[in-house]
Amino acid sequence: MSTELQVQTADSFASPPVSRRATLAYRALVIFSLFYFFRPEDFIPGMAYLPWGKIAGGIALAGLIFGVKRSDRGKIPLECKLLLVLLGHLMLTIVTSAWRGGSFDTVVNKFSKGVIVAWLIALVVSKMSELRKLLYIQAFAVALVTIGSIIVHRTMDGRLMGIQNGILENPNDLAINIAINFPLCVGFMFAVKGGLRKTMWAFFLLCLLAGVVATYSRSGMIAMAITGIICIWEFGVKGKRFALVGGTVIFGVLAVAGLVAFPRYRARLMSLVQRPAAGSLVEGTMEAHGEGSLEARSQLLKESLSLMVHNPIFGVGPGNFPVVTHEWRVAHNTYTELGAEAGVPGLVLFLATMFVSMRRIKRVYKMPAYKEDPEIRIWASALWAALAGYAAGAMFASTEYNLFPYFLVGYICALYRIAEQLEKSDAPQTGGREEFGYGGDTERELAWSR
Repeated sequence: MSTELQVQTADSFASPPVSRRATLAYRALVIFSLFYFFRPEDFIPGMAYLPWGKIAGGIALAGLIFGVKRSDRGKIPLECKLLLVLLGHLMLTIVTSAWRGGSFDTVVNKFSKGVIVAWLIALVVSKMSELRKLLYIQAFAVALVTIGSIIVHRTMDGRLMGIQNGILENPNDLAINIAINFPLCVGFMFAVKGGLRKTMWAFFLLCLLAGVVATYSRSGMIAMAITGIICIWEFGVKGKRFALVGGTVIFGVLAVAGLVAFPRYRARLMSLVQRPAAGSLVEGTMEAHGEGSLEARSQLLKESLSLMVHNPIFGVGPGNFPVVTHEWRVAHNTYTELGAEAGVPGLVLFLATMFVSMRRIKRVYKMPAYKEDPEIRIWASALWAALAGYAAGAMFASTEYNLFPYFLVGYICALYRIAEQLEKSDAPQTGGREEFGYGGDTERELAWSR
């Protein structure tokens, strides 16, 4: 490679021309993402009468079937193959499930969309501008929903609920989504150019922190702690932004001291490791009835493990854990609940997908494009923090049929594909960032990346 810096735009490095079919598939993916994260039918009168989720899913499926070229189908990432096998296994479990109708709905109307979106992102997204737009939609949507939820302040037993009626309504789902989107917002704060844009993303970060605290979600707390630590290391220590590290540590100490001062928050945290003391919980809340206690969580964990042992191949059926236990409560553990409902093969396939995704993002760290392109470094760090945070938070929440973990799988596959193309082109991808305020000044970018 020449000693002089070679500059190419994000859309012009060595890659085959984009076909019309690929463009249509990407547009279908964008439409699906907009409907999934923003849920306009919850806010626009009259839209709720149509099944927009199914319509968006159908558009995404059509984009996958008709928009992906045959040449691309031979480059299917291992994670996508594992998800397809997992989908096939879940379809088989419907036959032996305790409630076939519920299992069919869970697999077809929920999990299958996650497989479709992971495949679409992995096979269609080939440019940094395309990946950045999808990340922007997700980060911006979750930030706006969090801000709106704080303003409206609709609560369930004192816990903040989302203003939507979908994935971000439940406090636990809202919290874990906030946690895995936190590093994406950090990435945009460092990537965009201009004080106003950076201030906007910094404000979003503060709102996300306030939102996850207001949910009183333990899974969200744990996921946020993991993503926060990784963000400090990746963006602060490795990025040599020592002012960020110092400021974060001071803010973190003050925040922890403030949270411990609230008795209820302290009780929620302590319930992870010990049974709440008598009289320490408010009468009438879920915690007072035992759902939030260590004892209740331990019982649910034991029941999910027992069901997995007694139904090791096909489980009791997707979505059937609350039905079989007659308690109408989820296991609050993605891994054991999936093992109980889909058997050991389902759990192994899910764990393998997460493991391969983690290994793939670590492989990006070792690629020349990671060293040469500051934007590759930003999103590699952000996606690594998001995936690690999700993996930790999933131990305390039931998320196996939600779509957001599979969005992460697709993003990581796309980032690897882009970095691999940059490596083949032997040129850093330092331009083409004007859409979201990225600068084109090469020397400034190199100085910033150091």
